[in-house]
Amino acid sequence: MKWSNHKKHRGRNFFFLVFLILLILWFFSLNWDFSGGQRPIFGVTFSQKYALDLELDWQKTYLAILDELKVTHLRLIAYWDEIEKNQDNFDFTDLDWQIKQANKRGAKIVLVVGRRAPRWPECHDPVWLKNLAPLAIQQQQIEFIKAVIKRYQDNQMISAWQIENEPLFAWFGQCPKPSKQFLIQEISTVRSLDSRPIIITDSGELNHWQSAASVTDILGTTMYRIVWNKKTGFFDYWFLPPAFYHYKAEITKFFHRNLEKVIVTELQMEPWTMDRRMVELSLTDQEKSFNLALFKDNITYVKKTGFPEVYLWGVEYWYWLKEKGQPAIWQEVKKLWAE
Repeated sequence: MKWSNHKKHRGRNFFFLVFLILLILWFFSLNWDFSGGQRPIFGVTFSQKYALDLELDWQKTYLAILDELKVTHLRLIAYWDEIEKNQDNFDFTDLDWQIKQANKRGAKIVLVVGRRAPRWPECHDPVWLKNLAPLAIQQQQIEFIKAVIKRYQDNQMISAWQIENEPLFAWFGQCPKPSKQFLIQEISTVRSLDSRPIIITDSGELNHWQSAASVTDILGTTMYRIVWNKKTGFFDYWFLPPAFYHYKAEITKFFHRNLEKVIVTELQMEPWTMDRRMVELSLTDQEKSFNLALFKDNITYVKKTGFPEVYLWGVEYWYWLKEKGQPAIWQEVKKLWAE
């Protein structure tokens, strides 16, 4: 063997050995706890619409969340179709009440504003919007955002504005094609009115985060463990360890130094409803994708990722279960907030 070939052979072996060592280190890191012993701040997302879909008294539900669970961090939603049912006529009555009740109890608020907002069908369009051309819709969207920000910009308990919900994620929801250019226009509008941080959210499992991270102060991610679609049925993300989210966040922060932090804005804590409403699912169907054991597992899992702030998804469902004589998850949440 020629000396040059011998050196090339040794070089290949060396790089293979390095790769193998890194692969082994990665494998053993998959279930590492990245929290450093620090407990994340836990909050919940509350949707008046979803409470009504569960056939609940939404105000009673909301007060129970505040007074029984002692929630201190809320993500509330300014639904366009509820606030501006008639063009240029804004009714903030229900959202005013939610914010007032949170203020009384000293709870911090992330307020979601925009056309695309949490809960199906994602885009919550006023009926009158369908008669407008796309550019006219965008202008009305900007005016709606201005109205919301101006309404609440003096409220010091609002810690951040979330603009839209997963606005650059095209695979889910009944919404027009995403436009990063228009999203930047929305963000600029908010920044012109208020200096609080902007949150942009993205799919934790199905998107890369980089586009969203480039335009925001705080990046929010979803975190789903068991999902469902018509083609495959239930799908379990068992192969994504806490390290997946942790390293994804660290890499994103490295390339986007503008980011203050990455948080979880939507941790799955309720069943996937398949193609029916939750009230139409049997308990057996519900437990195919979520139950008390999975609640505990998901809490353990998210703590290991090391994210500093986590908003749980499904608080209305927990209350609904309690009202149906199934209080186990509600009681478990009480323990979580008492830690």
